[in-house]
Amino acid sequence: MLAIAYITLNTATTTPNGSRGVRPGEALPPFAVPLATSALQGDANVATRGGQGPAGRIPACRVRGPAILNSCELAQRGPVVLALFVPAGVCPRLVDALDGLRASFPGVAFAAVAVRGSRDDVRALVRGHRWRVPVGHDRDGALANLYKLATCAQLTLALPGGRVQGSALLGVPTDVRVRARVQELVDAARAGGWRPA
Repeated sequence: MLAIAYITLNTATTTPNGSRGVRPGEALPPFAVPLATSALQGDANVATRGGQGPAGRIPACRVRGPAILNSCELAQRGPVVLALFVPAGVCPRLVDALDGLRASFPGVAFAAVAVRGSRDDVRALVRGHRWRVPVGHDRDGALANLYKLATCAQLTLALPGGRVQGSALLGVPTDVRVRARVQELVDAARAGGWRPA
């Protein structure tokens, strides 16, 4: 609860300055988290190699399965639109926006991760909003640091292969702002030769 309160307060009192989020040109930080609606339990795996203790016993990119949301797997499919959000207040609106855009952008991998918060609350959000985008749960908050989460709702956009195209800090997400950022990503991916399958 303290983490949620801090991020919410930070969102309300901080003007985004473009210095937060993963920097353009960097690789999409690898992670594997349980899907919120699955029975799988565990903290986020953010290991980049084997034997990294709390980060993970094996590299995150190798942790796959039907109950797992894996950033490396997303990046193999095409452009990635990843939402990190705190499951409280207006923050889940970002996932509403992504869910509404999925059909308009074929070939783009949309996903979301709830950072901390009660898993039961996250499951209730998924079911209540009828989200079709996969939603992971980061119960220990590892992705907040990894992705430099600065607001309660943040997008990370990556080109096919996982090179970050940019981040969008969205204190109060709107469909128009989110669509514009996704369109920029798709245009950049097409300019690089990507075409939806």
